Amino acid sequence: MQIGSLTLENPTVLAPLAGITNLPFRLLARAAGCALVCSEMVSANGLVHGSAKTAQLLASVAAEKPVSMQLFGSDPDITAEAAARVQAAGADVLDINFGCAVKKIVKSGAGVALMGEPAKAAALLGAVRKAVRIPLTIKIRTGWDASGEQALRLAGIAESCGVDAIAVHPRTAGQAFRGCPDWSVIAAVKAAVTIPVIGNGDVTSAADALAMRQKTGCDAVMIGRAAIGAPWLFSQVRAALQGQAPPPVDLTVRFEALRAYLRASVRFFGERHACCMMRSRLGWFSRGLPHSGAFRESIKRIDCEAQALEHLAVYEAVLRRREDEGRLFPPGKAP
Repeated sequence: MQIGSLTLENPTVLAPLAGITNLPFRLLARAAGCALVCSEMVSANGLVHGSAKTAQLLASVAAEKPVSMQLFGSDPDITAEAAARVQAAGADVLDINFGCAVKKIVKSGAGVALMGEPAKAAALLGAVRKAVRIPLTIKIRTGWDASGEQALRLAGIAESCGVDAIAVHPRTAGQAFRGCPDWSVIAAVKAAVTIPVIGNGDVTSAADALAMRQKTGCDAVMIGRAAIGAPWLFSQVRAALQGQAPPPVDLTVRFEALRAYLRASVRFFGERHACCMMRSRLGWFSRGLPHSGAFRESIKRIDCEAQALEHLAVYEAVLRRREDEGRLFPPGKAP
């Protein structure tokens, strides 16, 4: 798959997720075979006005590349300046958010608010395109109603402004993440433009990814919430899209991912902050496993990496014993 000058090794993309797709999580997704990872959304205003916390969101390492950094903003000049800073920070792709429906983002005129203001969207994209040389993408929704007309209009504007690819999450602003995504909107956008279209919305398995590509003709599949606690989903989807059998997910895969996430988080955030985060986040990876409730309870008070690793070792030993006894999952109940 080609996005401007960038060639992706396979058609899988990590969706930007606020508070989730930080550097440690992106490294997990990349290690699992995701072709393009994406940062959580970064405020153009915060970046230009010198927020240290905002600037930290641009931190990257070679192991995750190629990486896309997503900006949100409403002012063309400020967003263009922020885009130039993102490029200077080493991003391989710049993405502009046109889909966030969080109230404070919409009130600022950014995110999905821009889908209702085509002239302003065009001005913003034109300014950003002039400010950067790296591939430029946007992520959009269906719009403010279910017709898809705003998505089609913005897709046309984006292509005329030199945008290199469009990711489509086919839910309306009012739906947020509720209800069923209307994949026909992805198909309509794909038919309306010549640049690549990335499909997004309720891809939770390799079978879903195959169905999305078959029904919409999209060039790549973007996965977001389903990868939380299950980054190995990218390896399964990648295999399926390449006509191969998805690799099994055993305990070794799961616990290697858990330890990698913990260690990367400690390196990036520092031990104290990382362990506070891991008190809940390690539990994501136990979804569907036996004794997951007891495991989540046991990690609620971890305060150092060694303690977290000890809890992981204890939990893995419990599951290994069940596996040896043939009791890891009841028949037909493996996650």
